[in-house]
Amino acid sequence: MDIVISILLLMGGVLVLVGSIGLVKMPDFFMRLHGPTKATTLGMACLLFAAMAHYSQYGDGLSLKEILISLFLLITAPISGYMLIKSAIHHRIDSTDKTTGKDKIEED
Repeated sequence: MDIVISILLLMGGVLVLVGSIGLVKMPDFFMRLHGPTKATTLGMACLLFAAMAHYSQYGDGLSLKEILISLFLLITAPISGYMLIKSAIHHRIDSTDKTTGKDKIEED
């Protein structure tokens, strides 16, 4: 069980790091949202699953707190990313030429 917990911790740490680097290094707002909404969300889920596994093995059993946090995180992060993108489109925030999908945005 320690190997599974260690793998989940390593995967979670790497995914959070990749998401954070993507947030800083991407050139425009639309590309920057991929870091926190994709990689960081999965990284935090891995860390929470590692905490669940650890406390179920060495603690008082399966904890409902980590399950609720994981569900809340996995539901709210994509929705908040979608709302941020819709707001950016509404306010006509500029993007770089490398941003794909700009031709699919409908005009008001």
